[in-house]
Amino acid sequence: MNFDYFILAVNSIRHRKLRSWLTVIGIIIGVAAIISLITVSRSLESTIKDQFEQFGANRIMIAAKGFQGPGTMSQGLTSDDVETIEGAGSFKYVLPGLFRNGEVKYKDETGFTLVAALPAEHYQQFYLDSGIEVKSGRAIKAQEKYVAVIGSRAAKEMFSKELRVGNKIIIHNVEFKIVGILDEIGNAQDDNQVTIPLEAAREIFEEPKRVDTIIAQVKVTSEIPELQKKIEKELERKRGDTNFQVLTASQILDQIGQVLGVMQVVLVGIAAISLLVGAIGIMNSMYTSVLERTKEIGIMKAIGARNAHILQIFLMESGLIGLVGGVFGTALGTGMALAIGPIAKSAGFTLNITIEPSIVLFGLLFAFILGVLSGVLPAYQASKLKPVDALKYD
Repeated sequence: MNFDYFILAVNSIRHRKLRSWLTVIGIIIGVAAIISLITVSRSLESTIKDQFEQFGANRIMIAAKGFQGPGTMSQGLTSDDVETIEGAGSFKYVLPGLFRNGEVKYKDETGFTLVAALPAEHYQQFYLDSGIEVKSGRAIKAQEKYVAVIGSRAAKEMFSKELRVGNKIIIHNVEFKIVGILDEIGNAQDDNQVTIPLEAAREIFEEPKRVDTIIAQVKVTSEIPELQKKIEKELERKRGDTNFQVLTASQILDQIGQVLGVMQVVLVGIAAISLLVGAIGIMNSMYTSVLERTKEIGIMKAIGARNAHILQIFLMESGLIGLVGGVFGTALGTGMALAIGPIAKSAGFTLNITIEPSIVLFGLLFAFILGVLSGVLPAYQASKLKPVDALKYD
């Protein structure tokens, strides 16, 4: 019996192909938008998590309040704070960093990029702990001053001619020799970055004491909570203010996760509007179908069909419309998400798109259920038609 209802529903949809496809398109667009947005946002969250794991779980980052990352101006931290942190506990090393947007020249060309400065004596160990490898050349060594290590994109794209180890560049009118080129990290900022020793940066940028961020490398992971509290206490005591923030990698990741979560809800909410339009389309199509098939309903009731049978036929029809839209929408959304990966890579950000079976299944079930719910009222109306009135309908 159920199979007969299924055949009736399929034949009805095939009988009005154009209207059915126009109805399905609304569902396809909505499902595709939701699937692609959820997939991309979850992949973005996973990629960021992987990068923070690479950053290192044994690190505590200290920055001025309001610091938004390398390249932004922040006030409050100085080399005195570095000494305070060094005395707050036993660390593998305490690394002050200075970041400035700088002018870089090579021969007759000029470019602008982020110039990062780290102490030369800790450079090699820091990048080793971060899992960042030098593709060609070597890392900056202790006691070196006018040397630079550049990112992979900076080497290839900053100037018309690719930079190589041994080339000399001018940063703020001071000549630096390129001693190393980093392997691709996966985000445009790091891959376009030029790194020089901190002493040289203090000289060319005229920043004798300022520090943008301080990274304290902890020896034992279990000591992080205690050391974090000690750093906060000592900095507040020495500085006499709380114009700083002490964060661990997990805390930073939690903050980013919250932002991404809110963004995901907003984007999915926007995409859901198109699904609502699709649902209204299904309802409108089913109401029209009920009117067109009034006599057919009357005949079915006259030969013994019950209200539940009529209800089931129309619900199956609306559910099929939703399911077809879900199948095509899920396929389209998955394709859109996969296409974003190469686009992000060309823009300088590595985004590992992962297609989760649970999301695909969610898209199919959601579309089917939405189709069924959209057909409830029209199906109920059809089931309540009286055989005599239905047969008289013209």
